[in-house]
This record gives sequence, structure tokens and C-alpha cells, in this order.
Amino acid sequence: MAKTRKNVLVIIGGVLVLALMFFRTIVNFVTDYQWFRELGYTETFFKRLVTEFTIGIPALVIIFLVIYFYLRMIKRNYLAQSKVTLDPQKNKWMNRGLGGVSLLISLTTAISFATSLWFVWLQFANRTAFGVVDPLFNNDVGFYVFTLPFLREVVSLILGLIFTLVILTVVFYAIMMAIAPPQSDVEETDEVEYLGRRSFVDRNLSAKAKELNSKIIKAALHQVGALAFVILMLIGVNNWLRTFDLLYSATGKVYGAGYTDIHVYLWLYRALAILGIVAGISVLYGAYKRNKRIAMMGPAILVVVAIGGTIVGGLVQNLVVEPNELSREKQYLEYNIDYTRQAYNLDKVDVINYEANSDLSEDTIAANPETIENIRINDYRPVKQVYTQLQSIRLYYDFYDIDIDRYHIDGDYRQVFLSARELNQEKLDSQAQTWIGRHLKYTHGYGFVLSPVNEVTSQGQPALFVKNIPPITDTDLNVQRPEIYFGELTDQYAIINTDENEFDYSTGDANQETRYEGKAGIQLNGINKLLYAFRQGDLEILISGAVNNDSRILLRRNILERVQKLAPFILYDEDPYLVLNQDDGKIYWILDGYTTSSRYPYSQPISYESKVNYIRNSAKVVIDAYNGTTDFYIADESDPMIVTYDKIFKDLFKPISDMPKGIRSHVRYPQTMFKVQSELYRTYHMTDPTVFYTREDIWNIAEEKYMEGVQTVEPNYVMFRLPDDGAAEFLLSVPYTPKGKPNMTSLFVARNDGENYGELVLYEFPKDKSVMGPIMLESRIDQTPEISSQLTLWGQQGSSVLRGNIIVIPLDDSLLYVEPIYLQADNANSLPEMRRVIAAHGDDIVMEETLEKALLKLFGGTRTTDTEGNVVDLTGETLNELIERAQNLYDEAQKAIQVGDWSNYGRFMDSLAKTLNELSSQTE
Repeated sequence: MAKTRKNVLVIIGGVLVLALMFFRTIVNFVTDYQWFRELGYTETFFKRLVTEFTIGIPALVIIFLVIYFYLRMIKRNYLAQSKVTLDPQKNKWMNRGLGGVSLLISLTTAISFATSLWFVWLQFANRTAFGVVDPLFNNDVGFYVFTLPFLREVVSLILGLIFTLVILTVVFYAIMMAIAPPQSDVEETDEVEYLGRRSFVDRNLSAKAKELNSKIIKAALHQVGALAFVILMLIGVNNWLRTFDLLYSATGKVYGAGYTDIHVYLWLYRALAILGIVAGISVLYGAYKRNKRIAMMGPAILVVVAIGGTIVGGLVQNLVVEPNELSREKQYLEYNIDYTRQAYNLDKVDVINYEANSDLSEDTIAANPETIENIRINDYRPVKQVYTQLQSIRLYYDFYDIDIDRYHIDGDYRQVFLSARELNQEKLDSQAQTWIGRHLKYTHGYGFVLSPVNEVTSQGQPALFVKNIPPITDTDLNVQRPEIYFGELTDQYAIINTDENEFDYSTGDANQETRYEGKAGIQLNGINKLLYAFRQGDLEILISGAVNNDSRILLRRNILERVQKLAPFILYDEDPYLVLNQDDGKIYWILDGYTTSSRYPYSQPISYESKVNYIRNSAKVVIDAYNGTTDFYIADESDPMIVTYDKIFKDLFKPISDMPKGIRSHVRYPQTMFKVQSELYRTYHMTDPTVFYTREDIWNIAEEKYMEGVQTVEPNYVMFRLPDDGAAEFLLSVPYTPKGKPNMTSLFVARNDGENYGELVLYEFPKDKSVMGPIMLESRIDQTPEISSQLTLWGQQGSSVLRGNIIVIPLDDSLLYVEPIYLQADNANSLPEMRRVIAAHGDDIVMEETLEKALLKLFGGTRTTDTEGNVVDLTGETLNELIERAQNLYDEAQKAIQVGDWSNYGRFMDSLAKTLNELSSQTE
């Protein structure tokens, strides 16, 4: 009875020790489970755990039995060879020791197996066919994405286990020889009885000992030889798997298997696979026969063939392929082109031959009101400065990012900027930087600012449709729940429903307070206080009198951290964007998720640094800014990777048809995805392998002057009508120029709206026509005296002249260019002001105060009448301004003649004559 009680106490003590050792792991597990359960993803939470146990427990049992009985076998052989007999008690303890060592090693190895295999196993077990086969081995792409990584991982882990057995063999023999040295069969009594033969006995003992040691060492080598056989067999298997890696070879001109890869390295790896098996048999046979020459022959041949094959491959590449590279590699270039276009969805680009004429008219402008009214004359960088300075309201509010979207506002389809007003706790007053202030009081941001892209105030600032705290609007936008508990700056946990009211917003000298009314959070009752105090390393959670049993803790409020914890196997965009659901008046975030792979045959990787060569924007994640609910939607059901993930995590994904209509109407084609595609399409628009090889039609993404420097044009969200479509659409576009030239060769467009979402369109311009590119327009602006002189004058009057993005708008087989001009005073607190709009079409360039005036001057004259019949000059310039412009042009002309620049002198004088004519017309 006493012995039983003692055993129970030992077990309880052991459990307590283990609990203390792994207390943090236990706490993290329990709290993570509660968090996943709160969000409704318990099956996803347990999927990894269940799979790891499913792999780990059988692996533990099998590996333990293999190691334990392997060591027992070595012990038995050793004792037989060394003629040592262990007493039963010592033998019993040695077997227990072997069991302990085997358990420790097998436990470590099984954990390694489980953690390394769980996800690749799930992908393999739930694999989905791509419906595309590679041209070399005729395997479905799914084999390379799902099956091959699993096979590689298994081979690698087994190799690791065998190497562990080799080390164990050597160490165990050394230990056995130390604790149970071999015994000679010459009896010690011989030395006593035949003293005269002492030297003979000593020599006999020494010879016997050497013979025994030799036998034991040979037995050990025999064991190692058997393991070496298995290792070489696995190396053979690994070489067979290496043949598939040729599909990602970077040898020569082609990414993927080229001429040398197929005619040399493919056969080399096949030979090495066979020789690996032969070498294994050679080692095993040599060890059995105790013949070193036979044992080493197979591995030596393996090494020689590997080195020789590599040398031959280099010679073939340099002497056979490179002198006639195009003809040798042409077929493989075709593979590279085709499979790269498939991997990035570039094989489905709808190419439109666009004339890019110069015949726009006032009627064309009038026929496209939705396009014209959504031309962007604001840029997000200046807009962010304005929002921050005019709408932060308090120092602790920040506008982290400016998003661009489209809304139906007062019946019109409008493109807008918007940004969330988030609370930045780092900017709180020092007196508010307490535990209560950071976690109980200042818990959320408030509202957002929204402005149309095409309207500014008389001060040149964005016209705000939604502004202030609480948010006010003169539009039909419906804002019911402006609080932001989950966002891009919410990096701290918050506790709600405490005895402290939360700060809501400030009204003058008073602060409005609130209580959280949502459903987010994990209740801090019972032991949860202790668990979360330990997890967060914050004793205040446990001891604060403000935290009661109804209080709830909000964890992972940063939306990027939130989604990465839920589904780390998806690559997320770094730019979530804000959405107002006008159906319920609530604020949401949308985050784009990508499925990626580096295993798509013959597909060019995104960059030299990245091995990714397949990408799909297959997931859209919607996060409620108030409640934190996080929903994953499948945006591309044709992507086999997201289909496989959906099979694995059955409670995680929803079809995009389940997305609320008020949110789905704001789904955008992501700039990140479009940047990847547009960068690759520079080269992979070429489908002829000869043209591709010579790179004679490679494109560049156009450049533009932006702010005070020059940059590559970023993909811009714009609105215009595609040919043969009825209404203007929300689109994403980027212009291309021929490599090394400024003229524009095409315009690449991604569609965003409705059933057309995700379609790619290329406006391809005639090759026999020089279409003005953005940097060409910038040069022409600088060479237009009436514009450049005004910009120079502003730059000399204590202001910086900042240029915005050039927007290229296709309209009825022609192109319209628009660029906003900002002025910013040279002081710390000044804001950029949109003061002019440059519009260009064909050979005509104008600069006016507003886009409307610029277009009227470009297409409909410079004078019109107002509602009372008075004549209005649409240039927007007063008599004094025209006189000032004339004086500036005259001064610039004089400067040009002083330095002998007759070309610019002529241009300035021509512009001066036009200005004097305008002045004469205005004074009539």
C-alpha cells in the first residue's frame, strides 16, 4: 500500500514538474483555442494538432521500436563477440537505459517528422489537379506543387534518421567497449600455475584481445555498412527526384529544362539514381565479405560519374548550345513563354488594337460624362497630408494610409479617396500612457474621411464628402458605426466592459465616453484572468479592480496579425483597404490573399530574390472593424491551391457569393498582383520565341515626373469606358513604352467591376505611330512657354511646384492626358494645394484652374456665357494675370536671346503673341 502511494506521488510530482516546464506552452494553447473558438474556427485550430498527432504517434512507435531493437541487437552481438556475460541486474538496467535513449531519440525524431510533414502531407492527401501537364515528364502540375514536396520531405527525414542510427552505432560500440571490455579465453590461473610461462601467457592474452577487438570493430563496420546501403539507396531515390528539378533549371537562356539539361543532366541524374542503388549493394556486399575494395568501388564510381557528368554538361553548354543557342533552345523558349503566361494568368489577356487617334471633340467629352467626372485631379500623397493636418482633430489620431475605391453617391458612380482615422497610442499624452489608458480607456479610432478624386475647394484642398468627429456628410452615405477597434494601428490588446468607460471622441472641452456594444472578445472570468495575465506578461489584468467578470479581452486587433495567425499558409497583401458597407452603415477592411508556389514548371520566377513562379489572388478577407469577425472568401475557384486549402480547412473558407452585396461591390483587383503581372508582361507579351530570344520588342513601364522627381508610373485606379461597353468602369492601368524610348506602345488594364472582375485588357497602339508617353508629355509641358514660365515663376516665389500623376484616359479611339499641378509653400506647416490642371490631346496642351476649364479650352474654346448671359473667360485668368504672363514670357525671351538660344527665343515670342491676342480679346 505504501509502495502504491509512493508511486502515485511520484507520478503526480512528475506531472506537476512537466506542467511547470511547459506552462507557457499550455497557456498559449488554451488561449489560442479560445481565440479561434471566438472567431468560429475551432476545426482549423485543431487541424494541425490532430494531423501532427496522426503522423507523430505512429512515427514515435515505429522509430522507437526500430531504434530500441536495433540497439538490443547490437548489444547482443557485442556480448557474443566479446565473450562478456552481464549479470541479470546489470543487464536489466542496461535494457532500461536503451529504452530511455530510444524513447528520447524517437520522441525528438517523431516531433521533427510531425512538424515538418503535417502541412505537406495534408496538401498531398487533398491535392487537386491543375489540368495542365508539363512538356517533359507529362505530369500534372499538381504533382510538382503537392506531391513532390511531400516525397522530398519524407526522403530527407528518413535520411536524417539513418544518419542518426550511424552515429548511435559508433557511439554505442564505444560505450560498450568502455563499460564491458572484451574478455580473453585464456584463464588467469594459467599465470599462477605456470609462472615459468608468464611471458607466453601475456603474449597470448594480448593476441586474443587484439583478435576480439578486431572482430568487434568489423562487426561495427558491418552494421555501418548496412546503414550505408540504405543511405546510398535513398541518395539514388533523391537523384531520381532531382530529375524533376530540371523543370526549374536556370542554365542558359531558358528558365526551365533547356537543351543541356535534357540531353546531359537528365541522363546524368537517372544514371546517378541507378548507381546509387548499385553503390549501396556494393557497400553492403563489401561489408559482408569484409572487402574494402568492393565496398568503396560503388561510391567511388558514383562520385566520378557525378563530377564527370557536370564537366560534360558545362562543355555541351559552351561548345554545343551557345554557338547555336536559338535553334537549340527554341522549343524550350516556347515552353517557358507558355508556362509563364499560364502561371501568372497572362495567357488570357484580351488584346485590343487601339488607334490612339487625335480626334476628340467637344461632343466626345459630352458623350462620356461618367468618365470625365471621375478623372483624378488629386493624388494620394498630398491627400494624406491634407487629411492628417485638417482632419486628425487630435494629436493621437492618425491616417495610416489612403485608399481609393468607388461608391454610388447621390445616384452617381464616383471614384473616391478614403482613410480610417485610427488611434495611435504612441501619440497619447504622457498622462494617458498608463495601463488603464492604453488598454481600457483609449481603445478605438473613430470614423474616416472620404473625398472625391475629382473635386477640390477654392483653396486647392480635397472636397470632403465625409469629415469630422462624429462623421458628418451632405451625401447619402450611411455611417452608423464609426468606431474602429480593429485596424492597421491597433497593435495593443484592449479590455472592454470594464468598470472604466471608454473614450469615444472629443467635443470641444468635453470628452464623450462609451461602452462597447459588440460581440468581440474573450471573457475574463474564472481562471482566464490568470491565463491572460501570464500570456500578455501583464499582472494588471489579474489585479486591476477595473476588470470584472463581464470584461472581455480583444486580442490580435491588428488585422494583418489577425489573418496571419488564422491562415499563415496564405501570402497577404500589405495594403488592406477600408470599406463602408452602405447597407448596414458599418466599416470593414478588405485584405487580399495570394496563393503562391515555386514549383510551376518552366515558369519564370517573379525576381531573382524570390523563387515564387505561380501566383493567384484567390482569397479575399473581410474584417469587421467593430466586431473583429474575420471571413475568408474564395475569389478564384479555378485555382487548385485554394481548392486544396478549402478541402483541408473545411470551416475556414466561404464562396465569394456569400459575401454581403454592400461589401462585394467594393472588391478591387489588387495593385500588388497587377504590379507582378505588368512587370512580367513587359517581356512575356512576346509569344514568338525568336523575338523573345532577341528581346527586340521588350517594353518598359513608363516614367513620369512626380512631385519633384522622376519615377516609374505606378498602377493607377481610374474610371473609363472600354470599347463596346456601355458604362464607365473602375479599372487599374499602367502604360508601357518601348525599351529605351519615351513613346507609349500600350496601356495595360485590369477590370474590377461585377462579372468582369479580374479580366486583363491590353490597349495595343499602332507600331507605325508615335503615341505620346507620360515622360514625353512632361517634356512638352516644359517646352510650352505659357506653362513652363508660369511654373518657373511660382517656383521663384517661395513655393514648390509639385507634379501629380499623369492619368491616361482612352476615349473613342483617342487618348486624353491629365496631370494636376500642386503648389506648396516652403514652410513646415504648409499643405500642397492643387492649383492647376494640365490637359493634353494630340499636339494641344493647356493648363487651367480646373479640369472643366482645361477641357473647354482644349475642345470648346476659351470663352462662354454664365447663367445670366455674361461673357466668361474660361482661362480663369484676370486682366492682371494676363499682363503678368505676358511680362514673364517677354523676360524669358530676353534671357534666351542673351545666351544665344534662338530656338527658345522663338517659342517664347510665339507664346507672347498668343497672350497679347488673349489680352486684346479680353479688353474688347
